[in-house]
Amino acid sequence: MRLTYQNRLTLSFVVIFVVFTACIVIFDRRQALYYRTEALEERLDAYADIIHTVASRDQAQAGVPDTLAALLPPNLRLTFIDGDGQVVYDNLVGSVDTMENHAGRPEVQQAHKSGSAYDIRTSATTRQPYIYYAKYFDDGFVRVALPYDIQVRHFLKPDNISLYIILGLFLVGLLFIHYVGGLFGGAVKRLRDFAEAVASDGNLSGRWPTSFPNDELGDLEQRIIANYRHLQEKEQTLAYEREKLLLHVQSSAEGICFFRPDATVEFYNGLFLQYLGTIGGDIMPNDPHLLDLPAFAPVRTFRDGASEDTTPCYETRLQAQGREFLLKINLFEDGGFEIVLNDITQQEKTQRLKQEMTGNIAHELRTPVTSIRGYLETVLETPLPPEKERDFIGKAYRQTLSLSELIRDMSLLTKIENSAASFRFAPVRLDNIIDRVMTELEPALQEKRITLHNELPAGVTVLGNESLIYSVFRNLTDNVIHHAGSDVTITIALRDRRDGFLYLSFADNGRGIAEPEKLHRLFERFYRVDEGRTRDNGGSGLGLSIVRNIINLHKGTITVRSGRNGGLDFLFSLPTADRNDNGTITPSR
Repeated sequence: MRLTYQNRLTLSFVVIFVVFTACIVIFDRRQALYYRTEALEERLDAYADIIHTVASRDQAQAGVPDTLAALLPPNLRLTFIDGDGQVVYDNLVGSVDTMENHAGRPEVQQAHKSGSAYDIRTSATTRQPYIYYAKYFDDGFVRVALPYDIQVRHFLKPDNISLYIILGLFLVGLLFIHYVGGLFGGAVKRLRDFAEAVASDGNLSGRWPTSFPNDELGDLEQRIIANYRHLQEKEQTLAYEREKLLLHVQSSAEGICFFRPDATVEFYNGLFLQYLGTIGGDIMPNDPHLLDLPAFAPVRTFRDGASEDTTPCYETRLQAQGREFLLKINLFEDGGFEIVLNDITQQEKTQRLKQEMTGNIAHELRTPVTSIRGYLETVLETPLPPEKERDFIGKAYRQTLSLSELIRDMSLLTKIENSAASFRFAPVRLDNIIDRVMTELEPALQEKRITLHNELPAGVTVLGNESLIYSVFRNLTDNVIHHAGSDVTITIALRDRRDGFLYLSFADNGRGIAEPEKLHRLFERFYRVDEGRTRDNGGSGLGLSIVRNIINLHKGTITVRSGRNGGLDFLFSLPTADRNDNGTITPSR
């Protein structure tokens, strides 16, 4: 957790004060222990002097040590040790002959050096803890000892009165330090509150005092606020302009990404992220290796070779995952730059389709128009018998019918692709549609000896546009009439019903297509399998393309394969009449 300036200042003083107080407490306790220990030593030293004086004066008398022992405190241990460390007398040991030499005892060794010494340890003779005091005289050592029991420990333990006084002063000092820290931290806190107000919403009204302390910090606060308000006005103006620019970028039909002079990303819109997923896979715009993508090699080359005389813009094309993009690079004066991506896949495809469509239409129109012109020129410029003249006029008329059919089919295709919402959908009975097709094409079917078997369940219904559904079966039947040959059987059957769709089969056993690679091209506009299948054999060349677009409009699919008994088998799906869920076709009301 981050500490405030006041808390840090207070904590610093507290740490110093705690260390200082701890030193005082430790020093006081040590001094108290020293004085109490010294008092005990003086007491034991007095015992030793008295004992030595009495013993030296009356040493000829028997039982002197016992007499001294009787006069001293009952728990005092008295030991006489000669200059060699041999114990001469010990009031707690009956026979000193069994006692080991005491020259190695710590208090004896230290007393021999400094005259007197004390030590707290466990007796090797009695196995009890004692505080020993030994004093060296010319004729040996006098050692006195008191049991190191609770009484002695309590005597040596310093009292706590001074400790309580120090702790009381410590608490008072803490309060004083906190008060002083508040005085120093108040000005800093006001500046911090100002910074927090700016960071939160920048609105200082009602949240910042209008009067300031009459000191240097007060003057500084006033200047900071005045400068901030002036800066805020400028930033607000810039924010409005930036918002306009960002809204324009976000709604742009181009993928745009702005880079800083160090090539790090500053801003990008959603389309750039989408296009980047196609170009760079999983890489994100903020990835530091973004410009290392092979697709952006032109960006690196252009930036590295740019100079003051270089045009600050460059564009190229790149392809990724079957899509084509137009890449534009614009350099800015500060060293930053932007990358603009345009997905021109559909644009290029549309352009190619337009060119192809224009060429196909010109070709398809040229043939009947040339024929009509030839027939009419012959009639106008060459004398002909009435029968021959009528025949030429009839041929010209049939060519106009072909032109009319071509124009009608092109118009229907355009409407399906560009005005799909104009078609109304409702339940359609397929048996009625098939009966209508058979009735209208009966002469052509009989001429080619073509039999049509409707194996659909009675009353089967789909959801769609009746006119378009009719066009599907009409064009498929026309395709059989024109290209399958004679003595052919057409079978219409229901293969499956699932997921709200009917899966239908339209199959014939006529002349099929030997080359499998040509099957998938049957739905292309104006596609003809071979030279023998020309307009003279019937059809505008748009029938199967119309069928595919109608099926797609109904959210279905269509494929074609070679039939088991020859001919072709068209497999397609149409929505059932009860299908009415999200993302599907619903009947028009």
